[in-house]
Amino acid sequence: MVGEEGAFVLGWDEVLTEEELSVTLKVLCMSEEEFKEYKEQDGWEDDSEEEENSTLSNEALSRLKSPCKKLLYDSVLLTLESYRSDLKAEQDLLNDKEAYEKLSRREQQALHVRYGQKRILHRLLELVR
Repeated sequence: MVGEEGAFVLGWDEVLTEEELSVTLKVLCMSEEEFKEYKEQDGWEDDSEEEENSTLSNEALSRLKSPCKKLLYDSVLLTLESYRSDLKAEQDLLNDKEAYEKLSRREQQALHVRYGQKRILHRLLELVR
């Protein structure tokens, strides 16, 4: 369901792999009976027109059902724990001009990427809280 990488792609305003995340959340939040029915039907044949036209924007994420929100929240926490430092440490390093200048160009770029990723993840935490 989540492709070869086993990850979802989140942007600042919406989920970029929305179909994969939507299907994964639906399946993981199903009851055992619902899952059996899903397997027997080989998934959903026809989604409603509303689901086809909707995107997983930040607003839509905040309206998810509680089990899906909790699943996302816990997943984000696990992802954040996989980083060696937290968001504040990254921001402090970005704000410390002297320490930042001591980093190689590659380390500076990696810092910006990590900081951006963590900001998106923290925003997602707020949306699904």
